[in-house]
Amino acid sequence: MKFKVFIGIDVSKSTIDVFLRNGRLHEVFSNDEEGFAQLVEWIMDHIGEVLAREILVVFESTGIYSRNLAVFLSTHGFSFSIVPGLELKRSMGIRRGKSDKADSEFIAEYAYEKRERLAMYEMPSAVLEELKKLVTLRSRLVKQRAGFKASLGEYKRVFGPQEGKVYAKTQEDMIECLTLQIAKVEKEMIRLVNEDEMLKNQYKLITSIKGVGPQTALAMIVLTGGFTRFSSWRKFASYSGTAPFPNASGTYRGKTKTSHLANKSIKTLLTLCAGTSIQHNTEMKLYYEKRISEGKNEMSTLNIVRNKIIARIFAVVNRQSPYVDTLKFAA
Repeated sequence: MKFKVFIGIDVSKSTIDVFLRNGRLHEVFSNDEEGFAQLVEWIMDHIGEVLAREILVVFESTGIYSRNLAVFLSTHGFSFSIVPGLELKRSMGIRRGKSDKADSEFIAEYAYEKRERLAMYEMPSAVLEELKKLVTLRSRLVKQRAGFKASLGEYKRVFGPQEGKVYAKTQEDMIECLTLQIAKVEKEMIRLVNEDEMLKNQYKLITSIKGVGPQTALAMIVLTGGFTRFSSWRKFASYSGTAPFPNASGTYRGKTKTSHLANKSIKTLLTLCAGTSIQHNTEMKLYYEKRISEGKNEMSTLNIVRNKIIARIFAVVNRQSPYVDTLKFAA
């Protein structure tokens, strides 16, 4: 696609700062439907007759604050790319001071410079959107419950079960309430998956792998956009922080290690899956024990198991057949 117009947008809670690179123009609009309509009118007033798909709009991912803008642009046929904040920050170089106007101008310049390499954003289906919200909500509820459990456990350890009964009972009630709400969210997630044949099939295929549970399967489906956002398991491994990278410069040769730039939530789930797989999957258990007996590092071995799990998840989805434990058929 040959773009003719380049626009950078800095999104905040209530407003959007827009920079039109073609005319070096800047304007601020409200972050709502009315503001988006004014934005389109402002663009057309300054660029004339240009098709919506010939306009490249780039903005930073800011969660719920940028969602409505993405929906509006997608509905009206605009080409747009949502760029991670860290990527923009690291490409800015040395800067003194900060303003929304300057940020929008930089994003517009970034859009022009990267126009051949930027991936156009495609809105996920309504089911995936809802699943993403529920996965995030469940994670938040689980963290809150863990906090109450830790606090209650420490209190009972220090003061004993008979002291501060109201304090303890209140937290126990909160833990029970959160447990019920987590179960409610999980039930709704399964209902949504079962109503979509493609997602239902992907869920069954992923959970056919020994060691991979329901929450990991749902997280994989959401993060990959139904396995449409990553072309290979290796790219997802890089995204999840399980792919090892070299650490060398000149004559220096450091250890090959994973990057701290990762989606920590899915990395944690994969670590739990790897631990379960080593315990209950005979093949993984034998592989793990063999490497450890050879003196290999435990964490690097665990990371290999994580990558094997990712590879198997992508394999069963791509070939559309459940995982088969071939070891049990061995003579």
